[in-house]
Amino acid sequence: MIKYRLICAEGHEFEAWFASSDSYDAQAQAGQVICPLCGGHEVSKAIMAPAVSARTHESGASAEPPARPAAEIPFMELLREFRRSVVANSEDVGASFPDEARKIHHGDAEARNIRGTATGEEAEALSEEGIDILPLPRLPEDTN
Repeated sequence: MIKYRLICAEGHEFEAWFASSDSYDAQAQAGQVICPLCGGHEVSKAIMAPAVSARTHESGASAEPPARPAAEIPFMELLREFRRSVVANSEDVGASFPDEARKIHHGDAEARNIRGTATGEEAEALSEEGIDILPLPRLPEDTN
């Protein structure tokens, strides 16, 4: 198996695995290599850098975070913008989220956008009760 970094005529970069370089050539000539972002068939190999490990600290952690594929960056920015919008347009009710969500759902509290924390069991119970909830996406910076 061989992994190629590919680029379409629109400039979208992505990776794909092939059984061999001959397999890639045959599939590319047959128009079977398609850009997953735009569906374009005009795809060619992109320049690949060798995989070189970053120096590690004494703890074994990498000195630099791994690079993200170019196609992933706009999606991460969309997630960040979504999260910023939710935070800017909602009230943080903290750990009382499940109770407050129930009150709003049953009309016992003012209808408004809220956010907070809930355990997995609490979230499942809210969902089973027909209360629509959505977890905020976890972003890479959340784990630092």
